[in-house]
Amino acid sequence: MIIVGLTGSIGMGKSTVTKMFAEEGAPGFDSDAAVHALYAPGGAAVAPVEAAFPGVARDGAIDRDALSKRVVGNEAAIKQLEQIVHPLVRQAQAEFLQANRDAGVPVVILDIPLLFEGAGAKFVDKIVVVSAPAELQRARVLARPGMTAEKFEAILARQMPDAEKRARADFVIDTGVSFEATHAQVRAVLDALREQI
Repeated sequence: MIIVGLTGSIGMGKSTVTKMFAEEGAPGFDSDAAVHALYAPGGAAVAPVEAAFPGVARDGAIDRDALSKRVVGNEAAIKQLEQIVHPLVRQAQAEFLQANRDAGVPVVILDIPLLFEGAGAKFVDKIVVVSAPAELQRARVLARPGMTAEKFEAILARQMPDAEKRARADFVIDTGVSFEATHAQVRAVLDALREQI
């Protein structure tokens, strides 16, 4: 099984591209979705995150806005949060990989936003970087509910520059084009990967 690490800066279209891979037969593990599940009522991260940052839980779930206000711009708080959440995400990822290995799936996608910034690159066979022009990225991110220019800049500051990510990728998928053109790039990457099996 080929494990593909899919990454890209905020607003580049990672989730959309991961869905396209799944439509083409390469299931994807979405790290952001895994975190959402961990923060949801009954999620494994709710109690430890509330213990570390009292007052961020509401109705048995983590209030992401409240948590964001506590950690954005505070490197120590971000590290503390990552020490709680990252092992839980890795556990969910390991379960996803095992299930697909058992099912004989040839190619799987791990959507890992901070692939290069963390240790994620060590655990994948190939790297796909999702990219788009900076002005399009900015417009997409600022259209999100609750997003501000300051918050966007703080997030970008923690991410490796797009040009550097692209230089380190095995494949680059440009999402600054039409939906159909992006999908065609996904198919081309999968064809290239399947030839290596």
